[in-house]
Amino acid sequence: KLHRRRRRPRKRRRPRRKRLQKRRAELDAGRIAGVFGLRGELKLDASRIGDDAIRAGLEASLRMIDGTTRDVTIAAVRRQKDRPLIRIVGIDDADAAQALVGAQLTVAREDAPLGAGEYFDEDLVGCRLLDEDGIERGVVVEVLHYPNQDLLVVGAARALLPLVAAFIASVDVARKEIRVTV
Repeated sequence: KLHRRRRRPRKRRRPRRKRLQKRRAELDAGRIAGVFGLRGELKLDASRIGDDAIRAGLEASLRMIDGTTRDVTIAAVRRQKDRPLIRIVGIDDADAAQALVGAQLTVAREDAPLGAGEYFDEDLVGCRLLDEDGIERGVVVEVLHYPNQDLLVVGAARALLPLVAAFIASVDVARKEIRVTV
């Protein structure tokens, strides 16, 4: 008799799945202010970016009050008294929606449309202010938003410069330079 070795069944190798790179949501789109109705709609205090960027099908992130983040998809958007109301996929009742109140909604930079002459705050911070003669007058440290106009906060003294065409000759984000006429 021949003695045959019993073969062990081979483990099937599963093909490796490529991990999808998560989009990094980095721009503040607004804060979840409250629940609207019984079907899980949420009131959004939208930022200027969020007001333009929020739409059905948008993938975003919620930064919860406790610091955790949660990826979400916007199912629907409508307006109620000049405020966006959003529905999030998987949030179907008021109790589930209540758990999201206070969270910060963030969107990926590429999902936020910019018009001509519009810039992200992050792009302006760090720009050098140059006068007509090319002399540096300071560096932008912050951008403040007011109903009538935005203001550049310049240098340690925190001088304020209105972000309007009368004072701003040109903005070159790539070179981190803002030419001003003062």
